[in-house]
Amino acid sequence: MLRSLSSMALARREPRPTFIERMRTHTMKTETKPRRVRWWMPAVILALAAASLIYLQFSTDLESNFKSMQRFMTLALATLLLLLWLLFFSRLRWRTRFIGLGLFALMVAAFTQLARFDGTVDGSGAFRVVWKWRPKRDGNVGELKANPPTTNQLALAASADYPAFLGRDRRGVLENISLEHDWATHPPQEIWRQPIGLSWSAFAVAGARAVTQEQRGEKELVVCYETAAGRCLWAHTNYVRFSEFMGGDGPRATPTLENGRVLALGATGILDCLDAATGRLIWSRDTLKENGLPNLMWAKSSSPLVFEKLVVVTGGFTNGPALLAYHLHDGSPAWRVGTDKASYSSPMLGTIGGKPQIVCVNAGTVTGHEPSDGRILWEYTWATDKWAKCAQPVLLEGDRVFLSAGYGIGCVLLQVKGGADGKVSLTEVWKNRNMKSQFSNLVVRDGFLYGLDDGILVCLDLATGERKWKDGRYGHGQVLRVADLLLVQTEPGPIVLVEANPSHYREIARLDALKAKTWNAPALAGEFLLTRNDQEAVCYRLPLRSSHAKVALQSHR
Repeated sequence: MLRSLSSMALARREPRPTFIERMRTHTMKTETKPRRVRWWMPAVILALAAASLIYLQFSTDLESNFKSMQRFMTLALATLLLLLWLLFFSRLRWRTRFIGLGLFALMVAAFTQLARFDGTVDGSGAFRVVWKWRPKRDGNVGELKANPPTTNQLALAASADYPAFLGRDRRGVLENISLEHDWATHPPQEIWRQPIGLSWSAFAVAGARAVTQEQRGEKELVVCYETAAGRCLWAHTNYVRFSEFMGGDGPRATPTLENGRVLALGATGILDCLDAATGRLIWSRDTLKENGLPNLMWAKSSSPLVFEKLVVVTGGFTNGPALLAYHLHDGSPAWRVGTDKASYSSPMLGTIGGKPQIVCVNAGTVTGHEPSDGRILWEYTWATDKWAKCAQPVLLEGDRVFLSAGYGIGCVLLQVKGGADGKVSLTEVWKNRNMKSQFSNLVVRDGFLYGLDDGILVCLDLATGERKWKDGRYGHGQVLRVADLLLVQTEPGPIVLVEANPSHYREIARLDALKAKTWNAPALAGEFLLTRNDQEAVCYRLPLRSSHAKVALQSHR
């Protein structure tokens, strides 16, 4: 009895094993009695990830930007689950687990040393990965040196001017130019090529001057180049810089040239009116700051619209005003209207019901306005305002308006009718998802519409909404119609010619104009094609098909 009690007392006095001792004992027992590794877990994880990626690759229901997001989420989740399996559920020896974790860390470190994200995504939302030693695109391509115009510079005839975004009327259509179809026999002639600052701006051309916007370092610039030589004639500077991961840095809008003036809207909302000959500042308005409006997520992208003595721009990312108008001669405010947020589309002037109207795509609505005072004549609630709307409305004969957007929204054809009482009624003629134009513009010929549907060229019958054909993977680029041809600036950089024919798709010519992501719209002023991206600009003289279509060149002395 006494012996038993003493044994119990000794047992009480023995110290409890520490956590490390218990783990060591557990490890020794585990190593002496090995358990089967749970290999089925990573097999299931990899199988599910592979099935998801295969589905995303071949699915026709999802747009490319949604696919890119889901691919990223699939790979990230699979990586996380594999790490959790390795550390906590694999039953591998702890030494093996730590070796595996170390190898993973080594691979991540190697990636960060050898490669980097470019800082932007493509039109499908996929991240751009480049080698780390490639120079970063910060817009520092050197200081611009202005040169006075030469005494015998070449100037285009006035009829060949391309003075605004998508041309004179923002329709992206040039009827009076007939391009040579065979570029193998009659190749385009490169006139000049040079580095350029960051921007998704296009060129606006009037006579001998081609004006665009750039970001060079901390300077946001409006720059005038000599059309046929590429020399900088003048540059206007604002010391601002807009930066955003997905869309990149710098301005997005295209200048508008009107009666010897340049109207340019910067990425942060600064509206400048400049003398087209010298670049002298006539007036300037900080449109967002003055009206207490926040900027859009991807910056101000809409180009200024000039109507008679007014210049019209869009608002900010708040519920109104959606449109702002200023007097052209001095920049004083004229009117401000609308209760919706602004979109990335540009206001457009057209004729509906026999009267001029400004049609504007907003974040959640489309509105028609009386140009003189901005009064809203009609309003169409269109999809959700959670997704960006960038494409231009297409104004058609018969008071019809075609709308298209990406992110699953699709397209709709509206009929606008004015009643005797002055009220306007809207009817959806048809609505489908056969055209999902994320930010590419659309063009029309003989009742058929052409454009890039999630990066693939499509022809639609406007009467029915029926798709006639879908072919040509050109990415999220831009399209012009030049008589019977489609001139497509592809997202990867090349320019292609495609027949504007509803019966078939046929690419007839290709030109390796640029070699990097290109979201900028091309500009065709007579026979001069000017295109650019956020790295370089180039000007070509395109071969014209008939002598009567050639643009007269004049010598200015």
